[in-house]
Amino acid sequence: ALRARPAGRLHSRARDRAAVSHHYDFSNDFYALLLDQSMAYSCGYWRRPGDPSYTLADAQHDKLELVCRKLELRPGARLLDVGCGWGSLALHAARHHKAEVTAVTLAREQAAAVTRRLREEGLEHLVDVQSKDYRDIEPGSYDAVCSIEMGEHVGDEGYPAFAASLRARLRPRGRLLVQQMSRGRSAPGGGAFIETYIAPDMHMRPLGRTVSMLEEAGLEVRGVESLREDYVRTVAAWRDTLHERRHEVSALVGEEAARVWRLYLTGGMLAFEEGRMGVDQILAVRPDADGRSGMTDGHDGVPSDHNGRTGGGR
Repeated sequence: ALRARPAGRLHSRARDRAAVSHHYDFSNDFYALLLDQSMAYSCGYWRRPGDPSYTLADAQHDKLELVCRKLELRPGARLLDVGCGWGSLALHAARHHKAEVTAVTLAREQAAAVTRRLREEGLEHLVDVQSKDYRDIEPGSYDAVCSIEMGEHVGDEGYPAFAASLRARLRPRGRLLVQQMSRGRSAPGGGAFIETYIAPDMHMRPLGRTVSMLEEAGLEVRGVESLREDYVRTVAAWRDTLHERRHEVSALVGEEAARVWRLYLTGGMLAFEEGRMGVDQILAVRPDADGRSGMTDGHDGVPSDHNGRTGGGR
């Protein structure tokens, strides 16, 4: 019953919508059980991994804040969030940085949930939610563009056009942040189990190939930060929550789905732990006609972390 059966041309608009719906429209109530209150469904940023009082919610808050700092968001800055999920970054950017956000998702249930959350917080005037394909986003001149773990759904052949579309929506000297999973050179793009039951048509590649595609699109890559170990902790937290709430989960989505998700999260955690998969934040800029980046000090403006690092691997 849970098997995905995508039909039509690979990465056509209709097939992509069906593939995204299979995973992200599965059940808003299920994801609310699994995730923290921010509803962030991506790798957290574990600044104090040895502190037992530091939770998944703290790690997700720190990830969202890290993204906003790297993008140098200020009041009134225009941010395009491509693949906005349940609105964690869009709400954080509006709530804490007063950014004006266009939040785009192909999943209808996600769009409805984000709209509801905005209404509850009184942030409708700062965030515009759009349910559409990334290829149909209207042209604009954004100060910043982000894509948090959405590029995995684009496909290998379509990624150059995806990278070009992100660049085209940035103003000169605007910043781009892509957070994306990667696989080793000999590993499959997604894996048979994930593509069959969880995320059909998903594709991941070695990090260097993604960086090259962004550069070929005319973007200047300014920094890459690995969060691989952070994803081990993030997925472990989701797995633990699924175990602790297993009776609620089984009652909501059925025992079969609960077992599939336990296997999915356990396998994913091991893949990150063993280095077969990675995840990285790639910061890039669209230089202006004179080649200027807008980063006058030559750095990304992000303060060093608690160990004194400034954007290297973790």
